[in-house]
Amino acid sequence: MPRVALVTYDPRPEPSRDRDLPVLTAALREAGAEADAVFWDDGDVDWAGYDLAVIRSTWDYSWRAAEFTAWAERCGKATRLANPAEVVRWNTDKRYLGELAEAGVPVVPTRYLAPGDPLDLPDTYEYVVKPTSGAGARYAARYTPEQHASAVRHLERMHAEGLTAMVQPYMRGIDAGGERALQFFGGQLLHASRKRAVLAPGTAFDADKVAHPGLEPWTPTPAELSVAQRALAAVPDAPELLYARVDLVDGEDGQPRVMELELVEPNLFLFLHPGSVRRVVEAVLAAARG
Repeated sequence: MPRVALVTYDPRPEPSRDRDLPVLTAALREAGAEADAVFWDDGDVDWAGYDLAVIRSTWDYSWRAAEFTAWAERCGKATRLANPAEVVRWNTDKRYLGELAEAGVPVVPTRYLAPGDPLDLPDTYEYVVKPTSGAGARYAARYTPEQHASAVRHLERMHAEGLTAMVQPYMRGIDAGGERALQFFGGQLLHASRKRAVLAPGTAFDADKVAHPGLEPWTPTPAELSVAQRALAAVPDAPELLYARVDLVDGEDGQPRVMELELVEPNLFLFLHPGSVRRVVEAVLAAARG
């Protein structure tokens, strides 16, 4: 009987927001596995006692990135970790978008402002400021050139916390076509979803945001599938990925561009795609059996 750890976070005192975790845990147990939902930062967990640890909803990692990547290294030495620790380390810092661009993958144009860099912001178009390590639109906001002072305060707050900022043009295609998430599992397309724009005008960077507004099933176009596959092929050293999510938006030319490549803890949206549970379980069991 394979032993599988589904790795999550401790949300207390709030309830967990991972709607898929109990479904996946139950489905693995029904398939004959011994499956446990465990906190990544629980020092009492014996990771070597599992055949596979699958990172699922470690949704506090982005403000504990150094601690989290160190855990991934330790866990990956004790058992098989999906995705591998080297992938986790690479993907927790969104400067990977620059590497994808260098590899010829169409991505959202991105500049990076580290603490100490001049606060050089666009003055002719609307733009987005967010951290290179972030999730759920945390510390993200959109600005017009007239909101320069607010954007500077945003940058100063992030830099004071040691965070590097990303500055991207606001992709207006998202207002019409939304953001599409293509999810892969076991190396194959699992399903796709679409959501509306997350960043509303005037919403403060430190305000709570709905991470997946208007989420609905989506059938990816050939162009979207091609860009997603190119992004996955450009991950350094071509690692074996159990899961991946490629988030796409339309550029000014109407063609899909990578907004984010989620290889650490992407929400699978199984509640929206219940027919995918069986395929996920089969791939997890295959990975656990090695």
